[in-house]
Amino acid sequence: MPAIELKNVNKYYGSGSARVHVLKDVNFSAELGEVVLILGPSGAGKSTFLTIAGGLLTATNGQVAINDINVSQLSKKEQNNLRLNEIGFILQSYNLVPFLTVNEQFKLVDKVKKSGNLSSAAMHQLAEKLDIVNLQHKYPSELSGGQKQRVALQRALYTDPTIVLADEPTAALDSQRVTEVGQLLKDLAKSQNKAVIVVTHDLRLTDHADKIYDLNDGQLTLRS
Repeated sequence: MPAIELKNVNKYYGSGSARVHVLKDVNFSAELGEVVLILGPSGAGKSTFLTIAGGLLTATNGQVAINDINVSQLSKKEQNNLRLNEIGFILQSYNLVPFLTVNEQFKLVDKVKKSGNLSSAAMHQLAEKLDIVNLQHKYPSELSGGQKQRVALQRALYTDPTIVLADEPTAALDSQRVTEVGQLLKDLAKSQNKAVIVVTHDLRLTDHADKIYDLNDGQLTLRS
């Protein structure tokens, strides 16, 4: 059973002559224990794909299933709980609260998801891997783009999700950091049995992937 599956998903924006067909009959699946890359240029529909896969955006038609549960058949509350417990998002915008330190970001998460989060020891180990231990008392405005990206990765993994959805997680990182983050994502998939889906145009991540899809003009194709 796939951890996440999209069947014949279409997404349109606008109406009439301004209507745009962003995703075209997309079929996709990812299993626990694998890293899957979605490669494509800017404007190909990668972010739309990711937000639909994670239930943040509704497809015009088609089906999205997470752990064999059809997301569209759930209530809004059930969808929120599913996202909270099963999915970790790493978004391009980082989504860090500007008036909270790095450490306080996680205390905020604890108020929303009160159990099942990483232990203090596991969090420290993750911070060490990401080389952000010394950033825990800094505010987002004091961080570089690459540091924010690594903090966002730590926060996404804090809830111990079974599915990790990452939108350009290495865009602000140099080659050494890309290798480190790529290896971390691969280790998560293999050692902790998570499904890791990354949408990106960063070809430096291909060595860490089990499967690679190409997304061009809204059409998704699996590389053989």
